[in-house]
Amino acid sequence: MKCDHEIIKLQVKMMSKYIKYVFLGCLSLILVLLQLSNLFPVIHKPVLATVTTQVNSPTDFVKIGKQRYQREQFVQAIALWQQALDIFIQTEDKINQAAVLGNMALAHQKLGKLELANQTISKSINLLNQNQNPQILAEILNIQGSLQLSQGEAENALNNWKEVTNIYQKIGDQNRVNRSLLNQTQALRVLGLYPQSRKVLEQVNENLQTQPDSQLKVATLLNLGDTWRVIGNFDAAQDVLQQSLEIARKINSPADIDSSLLSLGNAAFAQEKNQDAIKYYQQVIENDNSDSLKLKAQLNLLQIFINTQEWQATKTVLGQIQPQLDKLPVSRTQIYAQVKVAQSLQKIGEKQTAAKILSTAIQTAKTIGDQKSQSYGLGYLGQLYEENKQWQEAQKLTEQALGLSQSNNAGEISYLWQWQLGRIYQAIGNSENAINAYDQAVKTLGFLRKDLVASNSNLQFSFQESIEPIYRELVSLLLENQQTKKSKDIEQENLVKARDLIESLKIAELDNYFQEDCLSGKRAEVDQVDPHAALIYPIILSDRLEVIISLTNQPLHHYSTPIPQAELEKLLQQMRSSLRPNLSNRTRLRIAQKTYNVLIKPTETYLAANNIKTLVFVLDGTMKNIPMAALYDGEKYLIEKYSLAQTPGLQLLSPQPLQNQKLNILVAGISEARQGFTPLPGVEVEVEGIQSEISTQVLFNEEFTTADIENVIRETPFPIIHFATHGQFSSDAEKTFILTWDNRINVKELGELLELRDQDANNPIELLVLSACQTAQGDRRAPLGIAGVAVRSGARSTLATLWSVDDQSAAEFMVEFYRQLAKSKITKAEAIRLAQLKLLQQPKYRNPFYWAPFVLLGNWL
Repeated sequence: MKCDHEIIKLQVKMMSKYIKYVFLGCLSLILVLLQLSNLFPVIHKPVLATVTTQVNSPTDFVKIGKQRYQREQFVQAIALWQQALDIFIQTEDKINQAAVLGNMALAHQKLGKLELANQTISKSINLLNQNQNPQILAEILNIQGSLQLSQGEAENALNNWKEVTNIYQKIGDQNRVNRSLLNQTQALRVLGLYPQSRKVLEQVNENLQTQPDSQLKVATLLNLGDTWRVIGNFDAAQDVLQQSLEIARKINSPADIDSSLLSLGNAAFAQEKNQDAIKYYQQVIENDNSDSLKLKAQLNLLQIFINTQEWQATKTVLGQIQPQLDKLPVSRTQIYAQVKVAQSLQKIGEKQTAAKILSTAIQTAKTIGDQKSQSYGLGYLGQLYEENKQWQEAQKLTEQALGLSQSNNAGEISYLWQWQLGRIYQAIGNSENAINAYDQAVKTLGFLRKDLVASNSNLQFSFQESIEPIYRELVSLLLENQQTKKSKDIEQENLVKARDLIESLKIAELDNYFQEDCLSGKRAEVDQVDPHAALIYPIILSDRLEVIISLTNQPLHHYSTPIPQAELEKLLQQMRSSLRPNLSNRTRLRIAQKTYNVLIKPTETYLAANNIKTLVFVLDGTMKNIPMAALYDGEKYLIEKYSLAQTPGLQLLSPQPLQNQKLNILVAGISEARQGFTPLPGVEVEVEGIQSEISTQVLFNEEFTTADIENVIRETPFPIIHFATHGQFSSDAEKTFILTWDNRINVKELGELLELRDQDANNPIELLVLSACQTAQGDRRAPLGIAGVAVRSGARSTLATLWSVDDQSAAEFMVEFYRQLAKSKITKAEAIRLAQLKLLQQPKYRNPFYWAPFVLLGNWL
């Protein structure tokens, strides 16, 4: 959970709230009436301590309205601007009417009144169409772009910001050109145009290098650095934010110094570099230049101590923060800070004090007419009552919070209160209402999908706390006591719904992994793919393991095993550890059989009766760390009975058997030690063996550079691409990579690299092979990187390894795999099975360590 250095946020936001990243230059319209030459104020000035009360002209109304807006008293700001607007209407001053309407639209948006904001901005544009003023028009279009993006109209927003850029280029204002370009990157990301977004960011960075040092340059560098942080490019963020700090110090701007330090702290926090983050935040606190910035640093510091469970430090910081709250003017920032402090007090057991602070925050929100802030306060007060098992009051407060958030188009908090209502209904035994509430939460998250993937990379860690549990708890409700259902139709309906929820969760998990909307394949029903395959969905719940099985032309099958999550995860960890070659055979087989009994044994008869030959797993949680091939029934390994594959779900590109095509392979490998990685002498044997079986083009050692592989992939549409080189799968997309002779290619770059090929649907990448990669040590979610590569590469199938395999056994496996593909009319899954069995039959490779880590993801045909 992080606090943005502009506005303190209560929890990690699923919805980026794009206006946060759309430059505050929109507000500069307020100054049009005061001084046209100063349209963009310094962004990071502290909030004014007092406001002027004497009003002599419409300009005064505008000025005071700006002060109210900066204090986040949006209702009051609108009222003041309305008075100014009335005067400008009387004097027929249409330019200033347009300017004021633009500001009002911005305030309406802040309040969640999107329809009113749209109407207001349209009036402003109509006035400017009659009275041309390019500079003001650019500002109004900026605001309209912000509105459009917040309502899912990314393409319209992008077009508006391109027009804004053109206007500023004609005027010759490079600072505003840079800012409008940064706005464009937000729309490009929502549209999924990530390479273009990065190019624009690099262009902005290049533009800034020629600009003179100023507060405007610092502000733009800060926004650029924060943008790099949001999209997960932390090295670029660090460099740019360090530049902003150096310039701020050079021009002696205390507020900008602290803003730069705060952003550097946020970048370190996002990477879980807690000590670096603490250092930056403490500098802001010690500088004490701004009550607002100091409080934000303290709140972020508080979050670190809570995350690391340093309770004494938490209490110390809380004691420092509470007096700071009183120094803030009445505003949304003050309310959010109060709620944040209340949440922290709740975590250390001081519930009564937390409740008092929340009550104060709610009353303050009512006073300034900020319904969204009021919703936050009511919802978290409801959570306190829920925790205290005072269900009636908890329900009442949560329903009030939900009503306010929904009426203000605040989906990013509505889903929290829908989830909370679901928990409350479940606690009081009202399963039907609980399911309905959970359903609504999932639907809200679906609407927010584009915003989810546009949020910052630290959301990965809160995803497991704030999103994933909703899906799992709803699945648990749906599958609870299935055997007692009187109607088979209701049972099937719930099973289908539970399966679809797990599919949706897998998509959301991968979107979150990449911070991008990456799964776009069409859903394929299993009976349209392979009548001899069974799709198996193991679902890990807090108190049991649920398994749903989908077969051709059959109702969904289901069974449940009562095993607590902690016990199951301990067993899975033992299973993974037992696959080391130095462990005794008896111990390993005992653990493998115990795992088999939990996952497969209850459905043995059902699978055999339906003549199933291939098991396709949609694995859950830490199960992804386990090779299903090594499960043991007491006599045989699972791979001796079935072909095996995995998939993130039924998001498959049109399945097509590989044997119908001519096999032509691009093999790129490195056998020598490079970049600190050990040599792989078996790679040379592997490459030569593949060449002996199938038509192959090879890039070996120094020929396997990033530039060379780009050129070859661009020129020839190989159906199979095989990388025999070091690599790593990680739960962090930036740390999932393959090694080239001169570089590392991370998973996102790999996707872009493979997009260079001909995109003709008749020439897809049928198979991507990664033969020497491994999952990151100590990273329980590292196999997510394998699924990430499989999806991002665009390949229909991906063959990868769960750990760094023996060099020689890997070479033998790969040669046999391609021999089977070339000579037999079999599926890819069956070819892998036969290659694994060949290793298994050799005494020196009998241990699963040598043959089990090879996993096939995606299309198994």
